[in-house]
Amino acid sequence: MFQISISPEEIGALELASFPGQIVVVDEEGPVLDQAIRYLKRQKVLGFDTETRPTFSPDQHSTGTALLQLSGSGKAYLFRLKKIGLPGKLASILARPDILKIGAATQDDVRGLQKITRFSPKGFVDLQSIVWEYGIRDKSVKKMTAIILGVKISKAQQLSNWEAEHLSEGQQRYAATDAWVCREMYMKLRQSPKHPLTPEELHPERFTENNG
Repeated sequence: MFQISISPEEIGALELASFPGQIVVVDEEGPVLDQAIRYLKRQKVLGFDTETRPTFSPDQHSTGTALLQLSGSGKAYLFRLKKIGLPGKLASILARPDILKIGAATQDDVRGLQKITRFSPKGFVDLQSIVWEYGIRDKSVKKMTAIILGVKISKAQQLSNWEAEHLSEGQQRYAATDAWVCREMYMKLRQSPKHPLTPEELHPERFTENNG
């Protein structure tokens, strides 16, 4: 059984993990993009995530999704959408029901991608919607990773500039890791017995209020 929730102190004591495979940045159409599509089409389960350049004040407007990450077990592709857009052959991967795309808060990510290229999303699994079935209440990627995989991931690059001319090695590692751990969590859950949370466990604050 998994623990329901995890504290920052418990996470801090865990080993730091990052994507161990090959990371490929795709910033132009051509052979590298074609190679990526061929690889992704062969996968049954992909880790999925996106990144957007952060805004730090109310007068700054979001410029939309900058990066799309799709990860298999040993290779992660980072698509720089501000440079290549969302080509139809890449959007078609996101519309295939037979290729599962595993992420967290996937609806928001998909909405951002649909503003670039219209497609009908199929095969998406949102970890935040299913972890309660396995007895887990925490929903952030960092906490879910710690509970399910027993490792911690760095969030140091989260607020970096995802529209920079070149992505740093740290940014690439962060982006690949975020997608990859979603895939790894799903694979682990799929092999684990279900222990659904009770309503009291799922929303303890409601029952505390009622009893107060």
